[in-house]
Amino acid sequence: MTWFTWSLLSALFAAATAILAKVGVTGVDPNLATAVRTSVVVVFTWLLALATREPTGFQPLAGKTWLYLVLSGLATGLSWLCYFHALQIGPASRVAPVDKLSVALVIVFGLVFLGEPLTWGKGIGGLLIVAGAIAIALE
Repeated sequence: MTWFTWSLLSALFAAATAILAKVGVTGVDPNLATAVRTSVVVVFTWLLALATREPTGFQPLAGKTWLYLVLSGLATGLSWLCYFHALQIGPASRVAPVDKLSVALVIVFGLVFLGEPLTWGKGIGGLLIVAGAIAIALE
């Protein structure tokens, strides 16, 4: 499959996640709900990693790789905690689009930190995402 197919599947599962999480977080401490979700993700991804690994096993990870993966994990955890708190007090149809402002931020971060080019398509698309999120949030 191509990167685009994987991206569409990611969007589909993210949409399902928002709806399922909104129902699941009702009347529950959002931090506990995040912990449950994270535990499921941990078990699921380890099972997947073990089931699909190469016959030679896993490659050792360099220190820099560990650092960035740990920092990424911390950022993910903080994102999920904030997302579940927002879902608990706001409508999923407004929380999710604001959360997706991350797309516009990734365009900016990619430019600043990774040296990725800013094309007209990325610039206009990013601005449309921001405009759409603002329009939905202020509805």
